[in-house]
Amino acid sequence: MSTGEKVIIRLRMSSHDAHYGGNLVDGARMLGLFGDVATELLIRNDGDEGLFRAYDSVEFLAPVYAGDFIEAVGEIVSAGNTSRKMVFEARKVIAPVPGSDSACDLLEEPVVVCKASGTCVVPKDKQRFSK
Repeated sequence: MSTGEKVIIRLRMSSHDAHYGGNLVDGARMLGLFGDVATELLIRNDGDEGLFRAYDSVEFLAPVYAGDFIEAVGEIVSAGNTSRKMVFEARKVIAPVPGSDSACDLLEEPVVVCKASGTCVVPKDKQRFSK
C-alpha cells in the first residue's frame, strides 16, 4: 500500500453508545472507530493487524449523539521499518431530526466531530507483504 490510500467505515451510533445525558456519545467511541480503521489499514498494508502504539493528538470538535451516522476515515501518511504514521477524521453525515421518532437529515456538509493522528507498529516478523 502506498501512503494516501484511505479506509472508510460508516456506522450509526446506537442508544447503547450513548454514555451521558441527552444521548451524548462518549468521545472514546470515536477512538474505537479509529482503531478499527487502523487495523484495516495495517491488514491491507502488511497482512497483519499490528499494534496501536500511541496517539500524537486527539481533537474532539463536535458532539455525537445516539442516532448519528458517523463516517471514520484514516490513511497511512508515512511508513518506517515497522512504524506506520496515520491520520484519522470522524464526520457526522446523517443526524436525527430533533423531536421526531424516525426522521433523519442527510447533512449537506459533513460535520467533523473528531480528528487524530497516531502511530501503529507491525513487528518485522509479522509483516507478510514485501515492500
